[in-house]
Amino acid sequence: MRKSLGNKRNEVCDAQRDDITRLYGHLADGDHVRIFDNADFGYQRITVERPLRLNFAVDEERLARVREAGPFAKLATSRKRKDTKAAQAEIEAGRQLQEDILAALRTLVGQGVVKDRDAFTRQMKVAFKRADLQVPASLFKAILMAAAERDETAEVCTDAKGNPEPDPELRDYENVPLKEDIDQYMQREVLPHVPDAWVDESKTKIGYEINFNRYFYQYTPPRPLEEIEADLKRIEHEIADMLEEVTE
Repeated sequence: MRKSLGNKRNEVCDAQRDDITRLYGHLADGDHVRIFDNADFGYQRITVERPLRLNFAVDEERLARVREAGPFAKLATSRKRKDTKAAQAEIEAGRQLQEDILAALRTLVGQGVVKDRDAFTRQMKVAFKRADLQVPASLFKAILMAAAERDETAEVCTDAKGNPEPDPELRDYENVPLKEDIDQYMQREVLPHVPDAWVDESKTKIGYEINFNRYFYQYTPPRPLEEIEADLKRIEHEIADMLEEVTE
């Protein structure tokens, strides 16, 4: 094979194909033959999710993250390229909105760490309402995430239907044999270590792989220690003889 084709790095010649056909026709286990079902080579690649847990607070460090958030920084920009006066007015209005938002958030300073996203969301909405601010949903979400930190002791974040939201940083993948039940695999291999994990079944993929070492590996015992020691002594003598020739 001149170059690899994906994971295919070996080419089978005509003679080898004849040998494979002959062995297949005999249909018997041997040194070069193992008989399996197709499913024996299959696996289910599952996506293991864990819930997103965040705490929320307003302090100078997290306010700095708010300032750096893309949607927040974008407030003080303008797409009006031709009308510079209108563009400047839009930028000034955006900067004023930024200051108003930060002022509203500062009213939450000192209220401590909140470990429930819904509760902190309500606090933010109240603060913005008191300041008579209309904050777009995308900007609100960006501010919320800037005020957040991952916290294993926090409440699980849920969606509108009450389902736990997955944490992308905790996402993992497992290859489960095709003949094995995924639930049983999770009970045995995953849940004892991370009880809050679950499988996103919509992302499960089926794959196949033939591990030749697993099926055809033949153990070769190491050489006896006596033989190795004898070789080392022989090499030592050869080196000593060469050194003598050099020094003569």
